[in-house]
Amino acid sequence: MRYAETGFNLEIDLSQGSIRRVATDVTLTKRHLGGQGTAAKILWDNVPPEIEPFSPDNLLIFSSGLLNGTPVPGANRTSVSTFSPLTNLYVNSLMGGWFGPELKYAGYDKIIIRGTSPGLVYLYINNDKVEIRDASHLQGKGCQETAALLQQELKDPKIQVAAIGLAGENKVLMATIDHANSSASRHGVGAVMGSKRLKAIAVRGTNDLYVSSPAELWDMCKNKYQEIYDNKNCGDPMAHDHNEGFHVDNFAWGNARTRRQGYWNKEREGKWVSKWKQVRTRDSGCYNCPKDCHYSISYPGRHKYFLKCFSKLTYCMAAFEEIDFNYDILGVTSAYGLDGFSTPQVLAFAVELYEAGILTDKDLPDFPSDGAGRFFYLVEKIVRREGIGDVLANGVYAAARQIGNGAEAFDHNTTKKVEQVPLKLGVINYPFYLMYCTGEKMNITQIEGSFPQAPIADPEKRKAFVENWDAAPEKFKKWYLEWEPRQHMPIEASVNVCDWNEAMHYIDDAIGTCAWLSSFRGQFGGSPPYHLFNLPEFISLASGLDLDLEELLEISRRNRNLIRSLNIRRGLRRIDEKPPEDHWKKRDPEMEQKHLDAYYEFKGWTNDAIPTKETLDGLGLDYVSNDFITRGILTGTEVTLTKEDSDGKIGAPKSEGC
Repeated sequence: MRYAETGFNLEIDLSQGSIRRVATDVTLTKRHLGGQGTAAKILWDNVPPEIEPFSPDNLLIFSSGLLNGTPVPGANRTSVSTFSPLTNLYVNSLMGGWFGPELKYAGYDKIIIRGTSPGLVYLYINNDKVEIRDASHLQGKGCQETAALLQQELKDPKIQVAAIGLAGENKVLMATIDHANSSASRHGVGAVMGSKRLKAIAVRGTNDLYVSSPAELWDMCKNKYQEIYDNKNCGDPMAHDHNEGFHVDNFAWGNARTRRQGYWNKEREGKWVSKWKQVRTRDSGCYNCPKDCHYSISYPGRHKYFLKCFSKLTYCMAAFEEIDFNYDILGVTSAYGLDGFSTPQVLAFAVELYEAGILTDKDLPDFPSDGAGRFFYLVEKIVRREGIGDVLANGVYAAARQIGNGAEAFDHNTTKKVEQVPLKLGVINYPFYLMYCTGEKMNITQIEGSFPQAPIADPEKRKAFVENWDAAPEKFKKWYLEWEPRQHMPIEASVNVCDWNEAMHYIDDAIGTCAWLSSFRGQFGGSPPYHLFNLPEFISLASGLDLDLEELLEISRRNRNLIRSLNIRRGLRRIDEKPPEDHWKKRDPEMEQKHLDAYYEFKGWTNDAIPTKETLDGLGLDYVSNDFITRGILTGTEVTLTKEDSDGKIGAPKSEGC
């Protein structure tokens, strides 16, 4: 019997209209767990590098995490994996809510979609009943409206729906896939869904899901649920913290350029809180989680929508407007299905080009004079791909090069063609430099998180923090105690911090635990409910896999190297691994490259960022190394530096976690 998973995937071919229920190999679970780990293996096996993201042969995979649907609190993340039309590289976009657990209860671990439907369709899943249905009546409908209409049509309010809006239908590269209070937002996954002419997936499941040790797991989960409820250092603090001073005073406004220090004050806070009380209708959490990190917004004249994370500020800061504008435009962009991180930067980029004379009245006829009006105008052009909107719909990087005439200089906040968090800082932080450079997610909030961003200035408070830092292996406690304000950590420490941060995310993304309870929250308060020292037991009790800390880390490294290899096979190299040039004011290019050298050596990669044959074979990825040798990517003679080779400064992690 399979535990914690169903042992079956749904394979859908929209070109042929075929549906297959396929048994899965438990060996893949042992090697990759689930979620994006097993999705990456499916993509490696089925989508060669010459396949374009909008090709019918590209796959779009919805994966439940290994622990989705079990009693483990907060294990509710769904991974959406494909190849991004924004970057032509692998993308794993996450969403919370209820979709992943519901898919498990319907009897499936994944939905694997290939092909392109001749007309707009939706996928209906109700346990063993799976149908591809006509969705012409949903064309042009918003994400939230689509979900409500399908629940009415199918006569079941408990059906979980993931849908695209007009942006996805028109293959806008910032298009999202929305579900309830969450969305898979980054890197154009909604555009891939639109390219397949798939409007929505509606899932209902009523089957049982078995776990290996139910009594022991239930006892652990009851205690963990209460612990999460009581823990102020987990969950999304932006949901209930109305002091926005840190963000509005320190993050960049407009096209990620302008800092407005001193903007925040008590009067403004009072106005913003008053507006929040007017438009907020209720708080919401995700499946089996006691935290209420989302809240629904009812703004006059707009469909109700859920506010998610930092999107509560992104549009007003990009347009130099107040908070009421943010609530207003989110009512439009949430319905259209647009990413709340990338889209505001695309809009601000276009405004800046207009003010610089690169875009003219010919490009933007009847362009409004105010920031709010301009943003609404541009959104309508982009989602319909009308005029200049057809260019802007491809994101800042591509649009700058299509427009030309100096527009490239205004693309200053992308990494690997992806818009980054609009944050400009003073002195470089080397762990963050490495995360920006080398992360496959290309989004810092999905890489950072286990190690604090800066040292606590007061030595006694820093010591007290470390004494209660149960989630950290000992070497990280030592490095943090020794780290003084305005000083850099040793290269070895920076490399290890980057590795630990990313390792925790790769674990979360395989088992489906929320980063706000694990990989992202260690940096704030140092007390994430889930960490390296307790996750193996949760996984073992749920799935029956006999895992310890080192084995869990090895799976994380295997998944990390497989996903790196997917991107290497598509052309990623060291030359692509760099943060935005103006992200830090004070930089040291020579020291940056030393850190990058050290990171590659630590990971067992070549100087051009490619995992060596020795590294791949050691992780059981010999099929990858063989492919690389056949393609001429590797010769097979590259050498991985060992700890002894590098005088103990760098090398593969050996013990105590990371």
